[in-house]
Amino acid sequence: MQLPRFAQGAGSATRRSCRGVRTVNGTKATPLVKTVSVRRVVVHVATATAEQVELKPAGAFDFGQYMGERAQLVNKAMDEAVPQKYPDTLYESMRYSLLAGGKRVRPALCLAACELVGGDAKAAMPSACAMEMVHTMSLIHDDLPAMDNDDFRRGHPTNHKVFGDDIAILSGDALLTYAFEHIARATQGVSAERVLRVIIELGKAVGAEGLVAGQVVDIKSENQEVGLDVLRYIHLHKTAALLEASVVCGAICGGADDVTIEKLRKYALNIGLAFQVVDDILDVTATTEQLGKTAAKDLAVNKTTYPKLLGLEKSKQIAEDLIAEAIQQLDGFDTDKTAPLVALAKYIGYRQN
Repeated sequence: MQLPRFAQGAGSATRRSCRGVRTVNGTKATPLVKTVSVRRVVVHVATATAEQVELKPAGAFDFGQYMGERAQLVNKAMDEAVPQKYPDTLYESMRYSLLAGGKRVRPALCLAACELVGGDAKAAMPSACAMEMVHTMSLIHDDLPAMDNDDFRRGHPTNHKVFGDDIAILSGDALLTYAFEHIARATQGVSAERVLRVIIELGKAVGAEGLVAGQVVDIKSENQEVGLDVLRYIHLHKTAALLEASVVCGAICGGADDVTIEKLRKYALNIGLAFQVVDDILDVTATTEQLGKTAAKDLAVNKTTYPKLLGLEKSKQIAEDLIAEAIQQLDGFDTDKTAPLVALAKYIGYRQN
């Protein structure tokens, strides 16, 4: 795919300079890490999906319960993996964002993929935690004044608003590097060869061939006229790559063969692209309170999005088609074991935040 040459500094006029402010709406922001608990996070995850499961018949797969239970396991594992220690400010910052809630979609995908192919979820838990560490890093950095300059994330002041830009950058760096160490150190019952494959998959997903590449093209596309090819590149790399790694790494830890891994990779790429299409839609249709972050940010910086290029209705249809294609990739697997991945795909396609 031939990408356009972006002018140096394009879109910089839309970015506000670093102010080093540690107040929100005139009120001093204090670290919330001591008030964040596993119980609170679990309730948030369960209630976020409650409307989707209330009408399910008795005996049907309970997505809210599943996500709540998985979030509880993942939060406990991350709390233990990143304990509070010296230097206090660094670890408070890391834990503030890592344990601040969220739907834990990426860890859930990792664990579900492992179990789908016959593996034990415990084998994939370090990888699941690593996915969330990397995702959290991307959110911390994405919210910085030099990037999207956002004040809120998951309903709380963004990391740099509480700890300052310097500590936010460093805590993101620490989470990113620790993700790989945690996979290598904590993974049990998986061959060294497969652990190495997991590390390679995650490295590719987050680096210059994945998330970082997508972020760069996204930044350089602001105030530029770009088409669907570039927009698809941004979404596949900035968002889908880490969702892909979550599923593929879970399957690798579970002992899947290469054919199965590639089938699940297609599932993940479809839901990953759908995730960002829906994100584009929600930026236009949802409120800041619903999203837990500032709404209409894409419009404010003149980003190219699916609704901007194709309109809301066409964008919604694309998301639905992608979810349908993803679910088709699960044909042939045990239906009981595919239930979480089917539900996660539908959740991504029809989520409200």
